[in-house]
Amino acid sequence: QVRVVESGGGLVQAGGSLRLSCAASGTIFSINIMGWYRQAPGEQREQVAAITSGGDKNYADSVKGRFTISKDNAKNTVYLQMNTLKPDDTAVYYCNFRLRTTPWTGTTDYWGQGTQVTVSS
Repeated sequence: QVRVVESGGGLVQAGGSLRLSCAASGTIFSINIMGWYRQAPGEQREQVAAITSGGDKNYADSVKGRFTISKDNAKNTVYLQMNTLKPDDTAVYYCNFRLRTTPWTGTTDYWGQGTQVTVSS
């Protein structure tokens, strides 16, 4: 069984910064990809950033140059540093782990509970 817990988020003024953290625990054999998604009211969930086991990073065009994804393999934790925040960044942010629980099973997606980020103008 795998548990994913997010922390961080909150209310910040435009131009400010926030840092999100997300840790996975339990029966984990390997993690292929760690990622962050967000969903604004009335919108579909979109990927914000992702980092592979090898350290390759990918960002949505809307956050490039402002957001940075990083990870701590020893802690099975992924971070999202968000700088120069804009009102359009307001959304519920979800972390995602694509991982294997055993060497002989395929990957499964596990999600955090979501954390609200609100950027005021």
